[in-house]
Amino acid sequence: MNVVLLSGGSGKRLWPLSNDMQSKQFLKLLKNNRGEYESMVQRVARQLITSHANASLFVSCNFAQEEIINKQLNAVELILEPARRDTFPAVALAAAYLFYQKQMSQDDVFIVCPIDPYADNTYFELLENVEHLVVSGEFNIGLMGALPTYPSEKYGYIEHSDMVVSGFIEKPPLEEAARLLDEGALWNCGVFALKIGYVLSHARKYVNFDSFESLQEQYTKLPKISFDYEVVEKEGSIGVVIYDGVWKDLGTWNTLAEEISGSSIGKHIITSDSSTNTHVLNMLDLPIIVQDISDAVVVASHDGILVSSKHGSSFLKPLAEQMDFSPMYEQRSWGDYRVLENNQSGKSFSVVKRLRIEQGKSITPDYADKQSVAWVVTSGKGILTINGVDSVLSSGSTLEIDTNAEVIFLAATEMQLIEIINEQEIRG
Repeated sequence: MNVVLLSGGSGKRLWPLSNDMQSKQFLKLLKNNRGEYESMVQRVARQLITSHANASLFVSCNFAQEEIINKQLNAVELILEPARRDTFPAVALAAAYLFYQKQMSQDDVFIVCPIDPYADNTYFELLENVEHLVVSGEFNIGLMGALPTYPSEKYGYIEHSDMVVSGFIEKPPLEEAARLLDEGALWNCGVFALKIGYVLSHARKYVNFDSFESLQEQYTKLPKISFDYEVVEKEGSIGVVIYDGVWKDLGTWNTLAEEISGSSIGKHIITSDSSTNTHVLNMLDLPIIVQDISDAVVVASHDGILVSSKHGSSFLKPLAEQMDFSPMYEQRSWGDYRVLENNQSGKSFSVVKRLRIEQGKSITPDYADKQSVAWVVTSGKGILTINGVDSVLSSGSTLEIDTNAEVIFLAATEMQLIEIINEQEIRG
């Protein structure tokens, strides 16, 4: 079984923890069976491998997500999108990767799944049934639909008769959603089973290509549209597998809070007994006191602070889109960093970061366009190599870095250091 997970998202609905560099699927807020926090993508990958040990797993993502996915998932193949172009271009690029890079046949079937569904293991076990709908030759597309548990305006619906799809309704009004539920319609889980050649033929309506790299180079010529609108809703031969189990989109603080173990995550949190059904997440070292606030969510991170009723948190995205700040925290393959300070004076600009480098990991920063760079090591020990010459850095070490030098730094233990970068001109 070949499974492609689509990793998208602009990171606005779970602000201030999520951002353009760290979308919701990478937030470690859910506990696994061992009581350890894991992200949505780690949970989904674990469930997939548990259900299908021999499955080949691929992740379609943009270049900005490459490091964090490599950090959270071990030995998974990435299909890198040159730009964000919605799900039709992403699925087309995935088909080209499987055909040209993995040497699969045009008749081979692959399954496309969202990277962040919250479902039980049965959902993943049923992927084999979805695949069979297309492998058998009975349908051109196989889908999975979940039995609704309540009428919802947030989800798309699949209309069907005896597993044969007859139509789609996208996020209907509540009254229509109730009617669809009574008529046996299903929530659309966003799962597709397709033949590689079928997808490539749709992509070739817009672009001529004879290799994966050729389609990558012409990626922006593909229409920026969802795979549902471009392909699925125009197809007359679609089957659906019915899933009867837990299925949620944990896309808002309200829905996510329902699955968070306990009422708080983080340190230095004090909540009064009169604050009921309130979740507090603190990613800072500052204390938070919540007094007499109920049915709410309080989230503090380096990117900002959110205080919202749980119901109101569902409508956060338009407000978060008004925020015009660069992310202040980012996970990298070697560790993570936090921006402590941004300063601008005339044409000069400086940024102060705290870098945390994991033991055994290395960084190779490029300072060629910087005016000056300084490091202050606050903890740990490592080896700095500048133009081939090694020196040992440890807690208390301070130095200026030659911005034209070739720099490699290896952490012998976990290290923390302050990086101060000055630039002479603001780049627009």
